[in-house]
Amino acid sequence: MDERLPRADELRKDGMHQDGMRITFDVPIPMDDGVVLRADLFRPDDDGRHPVILSYGAFGKGLAFQDGNASAWERLVAAFPEVLRGSSGRYQVWEVVDPERWVPDGYACLRIDARGAGRSPGFLDPWSPRETRDIAACIAWAAAQPWCNGRVGMNGISYFAMNQWQVAALQPPGLAAICVWEGAADFYRDACRHGGIYCGFMANLYPRAFHRVQHGLGERGLRSRVTGDWVSGPETLSDEELAANRIDIARFILDRPFDGPDYRARNPDFSTITVPLLSAANWGGQGLHPRGNFEGFAAAASSAKWLEAHGHAHWSHFYSDYGVALQKRFFGHFLKDQDTGWDHQPTVQIQVRHPGERFVERHETAWPLPRTRWTTLHLDLDRLALSEEPPAAALTRSYAALGPGLAFSTPPLAAPLEITGPVAARLFVSSSTTDADLFLVLQVFDPQGREVTFIGANDPRTPVGLGWLRASHRKRDLDRSTPWRPWHTHDEAWPLVPGEPVALDIEIWPTSIVVPPGHRLVLAVRGRDYEAEGPPPDLPGVKYTLTGVGPFRHDDPEDRPEAVFGGTVTLHAAPDQAPFLLLPVIPPA
Repeated sequence: MDERLPRADELRKDGMHQDGMRITFDVPIPMDDGVVLRADLFRPDDDGRHPVILSYGAFGKGLAFQDGNASAWERLVAAFPEVLRGSSGRYQVWEVVDPERWVPDGYACLRIDARGAGRSPGFLDPWSPRETRDIAACIAWAAAQPWCNGRVGMNGISYFAMNQWQVAALQPPGLAAICVWEGAADFYRDACRHGGIYCGFMANLYPRAFHRVQHGLGERGLRSRVTGDWVSGPETLSDEELAANRIDIARFILDRPFDGPDYRARNPDFSTITVPLLSAANWGGQGLHPRGNFEGFAAAASSAKWLEAHGHAHWSHFYSDYGVALQKRFFGHFLKDQDTGWDHQPTVQIQVRHPGERFVERHETAWPLPRTRWTTLHLDLDRLALSEEPPAAALTRSYAALGPGLAFSTPPLAAPLEITGPVAARLFVSSSTTDADLFLVLQVFDPQGREVTFIGANDPRTPVGLGWLRASHRKRDLDRSTPWRPWHTHDEAWPLVPGEPVALDIEIWPTSIVVPPGHRLVLAVRGRDYEAEGPPPDLPGVKYTLTGVGPFRHDDPEDRPEAVFGGTVTLHAAPDQAPFLLLPVIPPA
């Protein structure tokens, strides 16, 4: 605890004047069912009315970034030292704005502990309809306060971005703009079941991020380094009471293999999202965040909407000078009527990715990029090659259904090749059993045969692109599908007949890469998750094995029983069944 600061009980009564801000902790915000949520408010030290930057989430508003995610904090400040320029870092919390960098520009920053988390009581159920209604009520409450100018913007990474889609669809009074920074938009397809396959991410996330700050941990929990108070409130509950007061997310997902009302209740209605929005994607966020940012940008009914895409780790550019400047230009325009130049901001701003973590900014007019040359490369099963020529004869290739599969490669490129956009593949597949899981990996290899990987959102060695599909989930919604983004309904199973091939249209999430001359482009068709070469790096504080896909693994035996998914998969090719990879090739400007 910082000895210069007053006691927590004093802070709640009158607030405090500290570091050029007026700060009040545990501000009560009543909900319609009697639950009182608690928020921390940071605002300019004056009596003016200011726009609000609001965040609502279950990571614990009082848990310092440095304490809750120490390794990420150290890597952030080492790579982007500007995050501490003009800031002590004292009030910095994971994935939300630093008030010391925003309040001086005339913003009030309001951080709310989600129902059931931190110092807010209730049942802990992130992204639930109840939580969405809570956020809408918080926005309306904030907009009506005497220190607010009536305009509220939402900003934040991941959790704090995903729920922006949900609440924006409710159109709460006072919500004037949203900045969805790396935020999934489809609870089933983006977060829980990739291609219908159970993903272990949520079961990994909840204990390490939410349960550790669940309301009711009390004196068994963590302390705020600012107030010295318990992050999870004063009440101390038993383990049994805590477990009964939160969702069992693993069971929720495992018990619901198909998309349906329970998943859809956690998704937005994009047709009712009309608020100005900035959607910021991470090329390396494969497994959670890039898809939702592109889908949400395209689907939202907002007439004022912008798309941005960048690279590096999950938290980096939200806090870098590049990211903060972009956010402030956006919010300055819509929350403060400032002339920030945003009225000239291109609709699409992308950081085009090159090997060696090099990015080149470029502006475009729409997504997918209008000048895309959709290019088909066929899978040559004989030579394990990617070819411009379709198969001339019938061929098959088989692999162990839970194994590393097969890889198809181009020859070394004679000229640079830019691939920026959504990717898709069509395969003709049979299995010795009634089902099969397909894991597609888009890769680049240098002239020495070494794979080119990138710093990803949640893993320091990510491939260029990933896609997944359970063969029994191959049913498509033809109205929503496009050649470059097949849309699977995931509403019923179509079991395979052993030995009989079926066509599978597989979505590979949007990506960007300029492949240099001499390099090769590879499509791997696997029976299990991608694994980068070499031993996993050991990063302190990371609570999952870094094999190249971070926590987005698909290896739960309940979802993938060996009797069903452990047979032999066969790829088929023939003149009338030509498997291919569809690439968004961008011609040189």
